[in-house]
Amino acid sequence: MPTSPIPFSAPLPKPFDPAQAALGVERWRQQAATMAGAAEGGAETRDWAEAFAASGPGRALIEAVCGNSPYLGHSLTRELPFVRQVMEEGFDASFAALIEGLRADHGEERSMDRLMAGLRVAKRRAALLIALADVTGVWPLARVTGALSELAETGVQLAAAFLLRRAGEAGTLTLPDPQRPWIGSGLIVLGMGKLGGRELNYSSDIDLIILYDDAVVRTPQPDNLARTFIRLARDLVRIMDERTKDGYVFRTDLRLRPDPGATPLAVSVSAAEIYYGSVGQNWERAAMIKARPIAGDPDAGSSFLRFLEPFVWRRNLDFAAIQDIHSIKRQINAHKGHREVTVNGHDIKVGRGGIREIEFFAQTQQLIFGGRDPRVRVAPTLRANEALRDVGRVPPQTVEELAEAYDFLRRVEHRIQMIDDQQTHRIPSDDAGVAHLATFLGYDDPADFRAALLARLGQVEDRYAELFEEAPSLSGPGNLVFTGTDPDPGTVETLDGMGYADPGRVIAVVSGWHRGRYRATRSARARELLTELTPALLSALAKTPAPDTALMNFDDFLGKLPAGVGLFSLFVANPWLLELVAEIMGTAPQLAATLSRNPSLLDAVLSPDFFDPLPGRADGLAADHARIMAAVRDFEDALTLSRRWTNDQRFRAGVHILRGITDGDRCGAFLADLADIVVPDLAARVEAEFIQRHGRIPGGSWVVVAMGKLGSRQLTVTSDIDLIVIYDVAPGPGALGAGEGPRLSDGAKPLSPNEYYIKLTQRLTNAITAPMADGRLYEVDMRLRPSGNAGPLATALDSFVKYQATDAWTWEHMALTRARVIGAGGEADSGLAERVSAAVRAVLTAPRDPDRLLRDVADMRRRIDKEFGTPNPWNVKYARGGLIDIEFIAQYLQLRHGHDRPDILHIGTAKALRCAAVTGALAPEVAEELESTLRLWRRVQGFLRLTTAGVLDPKQVSPSLLAGLVRAAFPDEADAAAIDFPELDHRIRAIAARAHGHYVALVEEPASHLAPVAENEDLKLP
Repeated sequence: MPTSPIPFSAPLPKPFDPAQAALGVERWRQQAATMAGAAEGGAETRDWAEAFAASGPGRALIEAVCGNSPYLGHSLTRELPFVRQVMEEGFDASFAALIEGLRADHGEERSMDRLMAGLRVAKRRAALLIALADVTGVWPLARVTGALSELAETGVQLAAAFLLRRAGEAGTLTLPDPQRPWIGSGLIVLGMGKLGGRELNYSSDIDLIILYDDAVVRTPQPDNLARTFIRLARDLVRIMDERTKDGYVFRTDLRLRPDPGATPLAVSVSAAEIYYGSVGQNWERAAMIKARPIAGDPDAGSSFLRFLEPFVWRRNLDFAAIQDIHSIKRQINAHKGHREVTVNGHDIKVGRGGIREIEFFAQTQQLIFGGRDPRVRVAPTLRANEALRDVGRVPPQTVEELAEAYDFLRRVEHRIQMIDDQQTHRIPSDDAGVAHLATFLGYDDPADFRAALLARLGQVEDRYAELFEEAPSLSGPGNLVFTGTDPDPGTVETLDGMGYADPGRVIAVVSGWHRGRYRATRSARARELLTELTPALLSALAKTPAPDTALMNFDDFLGKLPAGVGLFSLFVANPWLLELVAEIMGTAPQLAATLSRNPSLLDAVLSPDFFDPLPGRADGLAADHARIMAAVRDFEDALTLSRRWTNDQRFRAGVHILRGITDGDRCGAFLADLADIVVPDLAARVEAEFIQRHGRIPGGSWVVVAMGKLGSRQLTVTSDIDLIVIYDVAPGPGALGAGEGPRLSDGAKPLSPNEYYIKLTQRLTNAITAPMADGRLYEVDMRLRPSGNAGPLATALDSFVKYQATDAWTWEHMALTRARVIGAGGEADSGLAERVSAAVRAVLTAPRDPDRLLRDVADMRRRIDKEFGTPNPWNVKYARGGLIDIEFIAQYLQLRHGHDRPDILHIGTAKALRCAAVTGALAPEVAEELESTLRLWRRVQGFLRLTTAGVLDPKQVSPSLLAGLVRAAFPDEADAAAIDFPELDHRIRAIAARAHGHYVALVEEPASHLAPVAENEDLKLP
């Protein structure tokens, strides 16, 4: 019986940690001492172990293992009998015996627990054996990776057989051959990636695709077929992947299956065939080069791979597919001839010059040439390169260089993983870790290892970069690769550098586009165009304030597109349009929502007059609305077309504001014109519908009165509209006969005037606010009606007049300064609009107690400030010196002087300030400054309503948002680019402070000198 180890083929590495090496030798001897009485043959094992540790080669092996790898050191001292077997019988014979014993012990296993335990013990011993064969240099790389792959394949086969047998015994499957449950089962387990190519690394996970051939499977429960195989897949993963007291077998990854985010763990062959035949991607073709049935029904597996042959190996590879393959390559930031790689922290799998580049070098050329030449359809990477060399596609020297580099990098990869059994491919980030790795690889000097590694990485990088020489890069600032299942580290780094907060999510979203989950990306041509557009799109989105949010908005937009080729072609032909869409998605949430609902708006953007000045009502806007509404077929159609027209126009206005063509101040009148046109038109249509059921009120008429921003013609793109409805009924006989009976409508369902106009108003607000495919027309606020929410929706004119004279609060009279009639219905010649306007003017010109007015205005502003006050000057509505302060000044002056100076009245705040100056109620220089500040706030508010939630967070200001803000705030600034945010913020605060000072001087300070009112004189707020 040999007592010395088998000859080693290479010098053993020195222990990096001598103390751990010595401790390992001590643990070996302690373990040997316990062997004598542990089991039969224990004394012989003890004697062998002691002799082995005493020998020079034996001690060197123990120290090399324990002094470099805590994981292997623990396994070595734990498995003395197995180590003895390996040393005496050799690596090949011992591994064959281990696999054979595994099959003999568990080939007909009935217990999942026993199977899981047996597989884990075998994995631990095989991992030790393979590591020793690798470290000692006895096995070459191909034998190491082949043994790891054989172990994984055996484990999957035993697990699959056990689960099929169990399903047969449970009655969920009918197995043609219960003794060999895989035969005719219809189960297909494909080994993918390195497992498929028999190239597993030391701590590799295994990539599987689990399918079931629904045309082959026999089952007494056809309705449960999918559930049966999904459960089988889940249990197979558990058998292989779950950590128990014995460890785990292999981490198992099923994400290479068709569209893993949308499909179950096990996919039917029919579903897979549809997927690969319609939306399968070129990177999936590359992945399928290594696909190999490793478990389940061999005939079903072979049949499926035969089906895939035309997908993977296209005999006549069309130009678009070649372009797509090249675009995948070009998305990678390949470099040649200069080195930016550092050793510390470098990922030797997917980093520059790494293993993935060698694999990709072969696969891309296999896809291009393999359709016509079956000789290059080879799975293992190095053999694929050799096949490409043999057919004259790759120079022999390149193949030799890549083979040598591949062997070196895989050995480095294995040593990294052996240290602690970690699935990592990254060189340690610290110098001590690099030194440890270098020692484990047999280097005396870490500098020699660094030089050797950089030389191989550089070689690979140069050969890989040659694939890119004929095409310009698509990658922009760095890698932008969205293929495969694992995020490309270079892409993560690029996206992080571009400003994306969650690169992993970005990669998942973009990958989803290429999987054809959306209608717009289901055609191959659409995905090819999108591949070309993606770098430019991501760069454009990265310039927005919140790139991740912008991307999700674009994803929402993409998900609602009915088709993609037309729009993507439009972007290719008009790059500025893609920039505009990215700007909208990232800076204008309101416009993004509109565009998502109606992507055809982009067609309008291309029209020559889209960026022309916005038209007025008399300049064609009303005529355009009439032209659109002429196509109306019914009331539902009217609601749809009115929304579409209005939202289209608002979208145009928003784009103009975003691009600085107009601003929130100048745009207010255009947006008010839209409402002035569409609301009265809808009111007339609502009334016509209402009359069919309820008839008319004889002598009745009604008007729609605009209040707030609509009344003052200062709407923003996102404004709701304030409305009140006033009606009047001319005196006359009742509708039920002669005399003065109750006045009812004359329809099939008669109503009293009060009921009639309240229900009519309710119908109108529903028509305006009902959500439809194109969104809402407007949100409607009717709280400015008499008595607010407590009052009826529609108010009789006489009640309105009486309320305003006796019960209205000061704030309600202030609101009336912006009231104007925008529509009328009922009796056409009733003159109600004039009477309502006269009633409003009478209220505004009535004499009033100036002290009470002053006190009420000041107290109201104080209460608003208490509830909504903010130190943020960018909250331009509520901040001191903001819109409310200026509007309160204008409204206060109009009510204060309306009786004596009626010319002061005007619905617009800016014009009212000018009127106050003309009438002597306000100093001209103060009026001019307040008007200038008012217009500033409107410009800023108009821009912020598009680009934020309405209020700017000073901590979240991107360069693009800052540029837009400066343009909105100071459009005439000569050197706008030189203004940073602190300076802009300082200016805004100073302007707000001056405006607030005017409010204090005109309202707050004078009010503070008035005698206080009684405590019970409370003030009602809107």
